[in-house]
Amino acid sequence: MASPVIQVENLGKRYRIGVRESTTTLNRWQAIGATLRAPFTYLLDSLRAPTEEETLWAIRDVSFEVKRGEVLGIIGRNGAGKSTLLKILSRITDPTEGRAVMRGRIGSLLEVGTGFHPDLSARENIYLKGTILGMKKWEIDSKLDEIIEFAEIGRFLDTPVKRYSSGMGVRLGFAVAAHLEPEILIVDEVLAVGDAAFQSKCIGKMTGIAQSGRTILFVSHNIPTVMQLCSRALLLQDGRVAFDGDPIEIAKEYLRGALQRDGEVVWAEDQAPGEHGLLVRGVRIAFPDGRLAPVVRVDEPFQVVVYYQILEPNLSTRCAVKFYTQSQLAFTSVEPVESKRLAPGIYSTRVNVPPHLLNEGEYTIGLSFFQYYPVKRHFAMVKETVSFQVFDPMNGDSARGDYTQHLGGLVSPRLHWQLAQPDVLTTFATTLPSLTHEPVGATA
Repeated sequence: MASPVIQVENLGKRYRIGVRESTTTLNRWQAIGATLRAPFTYLLDSLRAPTEEETLWAIRDVSFEVKRGEVLGIIGRNGAGKSTLLKILSRITDPTEGRAVMRGRIGSLLEVGTGFHPDLSARENIYLKGTILGMKKWEIDSKLDEIIEFAEIGRFLDTPVKRYSSGMGVRLGFAVAAHLEPEILIVDEVLAVGDAAFQSKCIGKMTGIAQSGRTILFVSHNIPTVMQLCSRALLLQDGRVAFDGDPIEIAKEYLRGALQRDGEVVWAEDQAPGEHGLLVRGVRIAFPDGRLAPVVRVDEPFQVVVYYQILEPNLSTRCAVKFYTQSQLAFTSVEPVESKRLAPGIYSTRVNVPPHLLNEGEYTIGLSFFQYYPVKRHFAMVKETVSFQVFDPMNGDSARGDYTQHLGGLVSPRLHWQLAQPDVLTTFATTLPSLTHEPVGATA
């Protein structure tokens, strides 16, 4: 059995948090004395074991393996340890404990301008980077034109990179890292600096790299891109591997934790909204089998279940559920008929939401209870109850098909498209002369 390309065992990185005392209240001689003592104080502090308050473990006890040709996505909230992990794997910093074995030549793109000398031109930096990677001049020569074309910097090839914009720096950095044939490509969130067209081109290039048998580590907060590109994903939480597996399932866990959604809200009777004999007791987002659904795929059906309490006998009511997103009302669904003459007790009503209706994004449920017959009156109106997240697994089965860029709009129904055949178009054109670019009523 072949050895994994990347082998990480019990990896940890500890940083010491230094606290410097303020010298604003010291007189001049005290300040001078403190300055003279500083080197010795620093030496003694470095020899002293740090206290728990002075210690920060950026990552701790991280273990995983990556096979050749695998595309591994690494996701997590800010501060979860993603960048620290990549810096250790890129040999930029050393671990405090554990080890990381990398079997192959590494190409890294961690920050804008990483690995470039600011005073050198793009051309000079390309050769410098290739030399560092162990390539011969003739190898770099054979890739030069392809790198320049991909980075779209032809006019500025001999301009010092310190004069480049952040977007130009990213284009050059990715082009160099991807085209100089690394066996392991490590890409951080830096691609977010590029525009949509360049991001799409980078994803296509990374797909080609993976298909050629090379390995990619990809860190991003762009969950659709991770699901589209990666065959496997890791979720880091507080410097540890919380989940490892299918990108779609990992994305669900990430969105659930990042947005702190639990899929339901419940009110005690003395805190429940409502009046005139009706109280709203709870709202939950659930799958048809009853499981909570704080995160829903665009191709999954789900339900909004509303629990309410009737306090007065013979009360009639109707519920309206409102779906808000992007600070706008997406749509409203109303119970088709009123519930008539209900006895006191707790009831529930639910609305089923079909798949392929909502667009990606965060939604908030608002609701109201009202009576229309025999007289109009409102029992409760709550604009924000529970929130949930909708995401697209990028499997080609949604309204976007294989289109990878963002789709605008509040909803995203999957509609039927049909390509017209030439004979049909010809028949149609005879009924609409404008399609043949002839004036209406024109004669031969």
